[in-house]
Amino acid sequence: MNVRVLKIGEIRELIRLLDETSIHELKIETDTMKVLMKKADATTVAVPASVENSSTRSTVVYAEPKTPESQPVPSAPVPVSQSDTKPTQENVGEQEGHFIRSPMVGTFYRAPAPESPPFVEKGSKVDPKTVVCIVEAMKLMNEIEADVKGEIIEILAENGQLVEYGQPLFRVRLV
Repeated sequence: MNVRVLKIGEIRELIRLLDETSIHELKIETDTMKVLMKKADATTVAVPASVENSSTRSTVVYAEPKTPESQPVPSAPVPVSQSDTKPTQENVGEQEGHFIRSPMVGTFYRAPAPESPPFVEKGSKVDPKTVVCIVEAMKLMNEIEADVKGEIIEILAENGQLVEYGQPLFRVRLV
């Protein structure tokens, strides 16, 4: 029996396509594979995929974030200094500066090659055409330009990190 397993890149592409459409659920079933993907809602997200053949059953992917009911509730607010917070989709407006965001889902790289120096560092001056990083999506290396003139004041993603569409990558002080 020939068993086909989805590769990580194929799963990422399915997730990206689901995210970019108005479809809320994607279910793929074959004799040897079942994949169910649902868009996030306020309570939970489950992305199971399994592969079966006559002798084994193995899980390929399964992710289920905590639901609001299962998350601990703090008894009192914990103060956090501004310097300790990394921008998220929710608190980006609270931080000063312009944010260079990822235009796609993919893997963030600070340099053109592993042995090369990063495109930019904290304190680097950039103009609209300055390449600040690469986001790899489906084995395509996409150079991301600053699109603004300013100075990099914070690098918000780690090299090799999977980034989401719209995720802040750099904070820039405009000049």
